Amino acid sequence: MDNKKDMDHKKTFEKHKEHNVFIKTTTSKPVDRTDKAALNRKGNQLFNSGDIEGARRVFMTTGYSDGLSRVGDYYKSKARALDALQMYWIGHDRTKSGPLFEQLAGILQNFLNEDEDQEPNNE
Repeated sequence: MDNKKDMDHKKTFEKHKEHNVFIKTTTSKPVDRTDKAALNRKGNQLFNSGDIEGARRVFMTTGYSDGLSRVGDYYKSKARALDALQMYWIGHDRTKSGPLFEQLAGILQNFLNEDEDQEPNNE
């Protein structure tokens, strides 16, 4: 890391020091093709054996979109819509993320309508 970037990070940390926050400042190192293929095979084995969280970690590391989509499908089947949406989004599966966005928008709209119905009338 060069000195300018180092100073920028220090300023960021100092600015938020009183809030006791954690700020991630590193970036992932690209995984080479051979390692990526081996990791994806391992992720598939984990997924097929029922270790969904282990598979998720591998697929997120490699960016394996098909694996992330399958983890999203699993989460969706377990009524974990937000987790499913995250996996679909990270895996660039807009076909599956779109309906979930619409569902969440409908839920939010219902909440907003309930709030409007429950507000006291100041007449």
